[in-house]
Amino acid sequence: MKKRTIHEAVIETLKRVGKSLSVRDIYDYIILNDLYRFNAERPQDIVKAIIRKHCIGIDFPTARKEKYFQALKDGTYWIKDVSIPGQSQIDLKAEIIVRKDTENLKSKVKELKDIHSKHTEAFKQQILNQLKQIEPVSFEVFAKHLLDIYGFKKMTVTNYVKDGGIDGFGQLKVGITHLNVAFQCKRWKNNSVSRVEIDKFRGAIQGEFEQGIIFTTSKFTKEALGATRKPGAVPIILIDGNSLVDIMIEKKFGVETENIPVYINALDNVLNEME
Repeated sequence: MKKRTIHEAVIETLKRVGKSLSVRDIYDYIILNDLYRFNAERPQDIVKAIIRKHCIGIDFPTARKEKYFQALKDGTYWIKDVSIPGQSQIDLKAEIIVRKDTENLKSKVKELKDIHSKHTEAFKQQILNQLKQIEPVSFEVFAKHLLDIYGFKKMTVTNYVKDGGIDGFGQLKVGITHLNVAFQCKRWKNNSVSRVEIDKFRGAIQGEFEQGIIFTTSKFTKEALGATRKPGAVPIILIDGNSLVDIMIEKKFGVETENIPVYINALDNVLNEME
């Protein structure tokens, strides 16, 4: 004979008794009728946790998608989608209203998450479009300040004219030493940065710097992305427009946040600790 699960034992208990029961009554019936044998401490708490995790209208982080039970206003539990013995039509309608309110709240939270996601994408695009409009020399100064915020030291922007392909340089502390780092900026609107540009920049910094960084408001070609590391050559870090905005958000550089709390029902966690 197949061994029952705990939730199956609870359902069997409710069916046999024929009325809604409290957690304590359900647990006592399971033990007295040997419907399930527990091999753990505080088995009554386990029964309670299983019921509430699988109960419609009760949602918290560890709740399950599969719902087998329904919670009643008097603190007892009954089988989901089964008429409650002795419940009047008025009480039944009240239960349905409460259930619908809970589902509506869950739907509203999902809507908020969707709105937040869409807002974030639109915000990122707005920032990126704004960066694409600034002067190339201003973009170099912007990159320098971003590296300052990220922890680079002694960052300097070179003269805009005849800079030899190096727009700025400085140091990055790694362990007990410092890496000499150079960066290049390409404030491009549409065209993707090719591998040729990567190789030219690497050639310009080889022998003098241990690391290179290329910023662009555009994108990198597939070939360029594959050329960031070469044996015996200076590694090049590529930061495209989307990554650039992500760093700004991470470091809150040129970005401010508006804290709007979204409340999630976690009352069940408190109730579980009280009993």
